[in-house]
Amino acid sequence: MKFPRRLLAASLAALLCAPFAALAADDFYGTTEPFAKEAVYFVLTDRFVNGDPSNDHRDQGGANRTFDRPTPGAPEGQTDNIGYLGGDFKGVLDNAGYIRDLGFTSVWITPIVDNPDEAFTGGEEVKWAGMFTDRGKTGYHGYWGINFYKLDEHLPSEGLDFAGFTRAMKEQKLDVVLDIVGNHGSPAYSMPKMQPQYGKVWDKDGRLIADHQNLDPDRLDPRRKPLHAFYNTGGGLAQLSDFNENNPTVMEYLVGAYEQWIDQGAAAFRVDTIAWMPHAFWKEFADRIRAKKPGFFMFGENFNYDAASIAGHTWARNGSYSVLDFPLKAKLTEVFEKPGTGYEEIGKALYLEDGPYANPYDLMTFYDNHDMARMKANDAGFIDAHNWLFTARGIPVIYYGSEIGFERGNAEHAGNRNYFGQERIDAAPQSPIFAPLKRIAQLRRDTPALQRGLQLNVRLKGDQAIFYRVLQHEGVTQTALVLLNKADAPAKLSVSEHLQSGQWRDAFTGKIQRVRNRLQADVPAHGVRVFLLDAPITRTDTRARLAELMARKAPKAD
Repeated sequence: MKFPRRLLAASLAALLCAPFAALAADDFYGTTEPFAKEAVYFVLTDRFVNGDPSNDHRDQGGANRTFDRPTPGAPEGQTDNIGYLGGDFKGVLDNAGYIRDLGFTSVWITPIVDNPDEAFTGGEEVKWAGMFTDRGKTGYHGYWGINFYKLDEHLPSEGLDFAGFTRAMKEQKLDVVLDIVGNHGSPAYSMPKMQPQYGKVWDKDGRLIADHQNLDPDRLDPRRKPLHAFYNTGGGLAQLSDFNENNPTVMEYLVGAYEQWIDQGAAAFRVDTIAWMPHAFWKEFADRIRAKKPGFFMFGENFNYDAASIAGHTWARNGSYSVLDFPLKAKLTEVFEKPGTGYEEIGKALYLEDGPYANPYDLMTFYDNHDMARMKANDAGFIDAHNWLFTARGIPVIYYGSEIGFERGNAEHAGNRNYFGQERIDAAPQSPIFAPLKRIAQLRRDTPALQRGLQLNVRLKGDQAIFYRVLQHEGVTQTALVLLNKADAPAKLSVSEHLQSGQWRDAFTGKIQRVRNRLQADVPAHGVRVFLLDAPITRTDTRARLAELMARKAPKAD
């Protein structure tokens, strides 16, 4: 049978356009997730600022004191500490304006639940730059919970409990992201003599519901001893008490505790060690939490640099969590720590098309944190990293002190978590890193396309990155053209690919540039230029490419 030529052409055109339904809908966006508008400043609360010395509890712990315990083996001129140093809610709140004016909209704080009142006497002795060495360490970091319903006494002040803190932060236009733990409590065994709180869990009424009794995991007897049933018998990380994911009591306990903190103002959760519990556990947890708080945003920590391994947490069948983007982190430090490494390396970890994530735009992007060495870059490297993080896809997270390159290159137990303090905050604007971070973070805060726009790369090569962020969704129409130069010399960058004609506005100066076929701009050394177009994309090839990106940004099936 012979088809008429016109009919055949029409059929082919329809077939080619079929995957790109978004083209006709004129709907282009990276994500609709409300949390995507946020930029997150991460503080290890005890190490930020001591706003209230009255809650330091400097006499706590007796022979196993908890306050100010220098890490043994420090080289001359370097410091680290495994005791409490006084940071608290008041210290964060007193500096809310500092964080907000830097351009951040949320503050991620470490766990707030009650931790033991002594230093731990089991395990291997903490040593300089050691890993999983906990003897002599305290729960200053918050991850050694013993009562998940009770606020640790080192954090609140008179009139400033957690609910008061989140309310006061909200008044300062900052949300509070709460770090939560679901797979473990405090260290639980290997103590020479059993300590009164380690390896135990209390409920909201102060009743003891779990006790490891200083026994190795394989010596627990959950069938005959109810206080052992909270724990697994196979062991976990270091000497930590490992919660039994198959015990419904564990789920009930954690859901009840964390619902309480949501009621008191937690705006989102960061989920510690999410990979240590199975997907089914976290799916049930997410369903329970979102039944109470629909759409509640949570992002997990799976310390793994393989995208396929961490992506499963993002799928709907596993609870629709975001994750900290470790694969991208590896590329960011490679590019910004080592001059001469090109932007093309970052492109390998973006997964804008046909990637494993439910949506790559919802990931939390970062270059270091409290569990790894801080980025070992020069000032220009930090500036370049921030220019990327606050313009490219993802939700940026910056670890406290990075605005001045604090403790750069130093790992845990080697200064990574050192006390920051009010004096450093007051002096921070003098750092060469500070003002460029403030400039680009404030721009992202005020620019919807940089928060949620679809990313169309033009060039990621060498010292130059050029890409669009396009947002045409629910009445918002904005395109950002981003030009990055991480070279030591200024560069004149020229763009014609996918360039929409129109009146482009310099995002920093407001100056209008009439563009037809090409946009040229001088970009300073280690600088960024952003141009905005507040008009729909009409160029045919650009619309087709955007429609393709829309169709391919997420896996075909979850």
